[in-house]
Amino acid sequence: MILDADSLELVNAIETFLEPAPRGEIKPELMESVLEVSTDPCANTAEAGEQLRALRRQVSRRAASKSMAIAASGTHPFAKWEDQRIVARSRYRDLISALRFVARQELIFGVHVHVGVDDPDKAIHVANGMRVHVPVLLGLSANSPFWRSDQTGMASTRTPIFRAFPRVGIPPTYKNWEDYERRIEFMMQARVIEDYTYLWHDVRPHPNFGTVEIRMMDSQTRVEHTLGLAALVQGLVRELGEHFDAGKRLSRYPFEMLDENKWLAARHGLEGELVDLPHNQRVPTKALARRLLDRMRDHCRDLGSEPDLEAVEDLLERGNGAARQSVVYEANHDIRELMAEIVTASAV
Repeated sequence: MILDADSLELVNAIETFLEPAPRGEIKPELMESVLEVSTDPCANTAEAGEQLRALRRQVSRRAASKSMAIAASGTHPFAKWEDQRIVARSRYRDLISALRFVARQELIFGVHVHVGVDDPDKAIHVANGMRVHVPVLLGLSANSPFWRSDQTGMASTRTPIFRAFPRVGIPPTYKNWEDYERRIEFMMQARVIEDYTYLWHDVRPHPNFGTVEIRMMDSQTRVEHTLGLAALVQGLVRELGEHFDAGKRLSRYPFEMLDENKWLAARHGLEGELVDLPHNQRVPTKALARRLLDRMRDHCRDLGSEPDLEAVEDLLERGNGAARQSVVYEANHDIRELMAEIVTASAV
């Protein structure tokens, strides 16, 4: 979020920040008040952390020089989308033309994690297998309990806002890479999408990068939480890749239950329950997250990312971003005090 340093309102000022970075990139997104930073490909989360921290410092210094500030959260607690300008780029103007209000009200902020996968069919297997993990990752990352000055009752208000878009949410399953290509080609020939990047599902293969992309998580205020979640995702992709290499088949889960679990995670974050698929018993979301975290430790140790899992422990022990925002707000019911806290906690 690009903010005025005094009022903490969003500022339409992305062009001020578009400068080269020593590593990684600083890029525009749909709205002029939204700034995206992305790393170069990294071997592990330690390397990613160096780049992310350097990028946050760079844009924060630039902001301070212009009486602005930078902050990270799934939503801005009191901003209004009506006050935001659309970036002067053809892709985004075309998106507004196609989706109208649905795109204009998308004043939200997320984390995307790309993990390299060395085989197209393996990428499909990994993407299919990640579907069942979407709710736990969302519960851990939920960080948007406020929208337009309202405490919404959602841990991730970002989730239902983005759900208004077409081609979002829990993705379909594909039989293999050939099936994926055939179905994407059908949509392109029907002229409903220009290419596969117009599918905005929670998980998707990204053939231009050679990755599987995990997209459902809210932007994290604290950079260490971003890295902890990235480590967890990398471990899950590794586990599913080994599952494919061993010739194993994925379990099948009812789509409606995957979608229901995602709703429960968006509503309650870590404080609620999820259905422990393939069983029909509900269990605490924290218990499922703990089980997943413990299972990933060996994978993350091999990948060199185990130290960053301490940030996931922190989310489980002290609450996700949504819970922390609510604690700050409940002290004085002062939403600008909350925004100031987000700015402070976003610094590195």
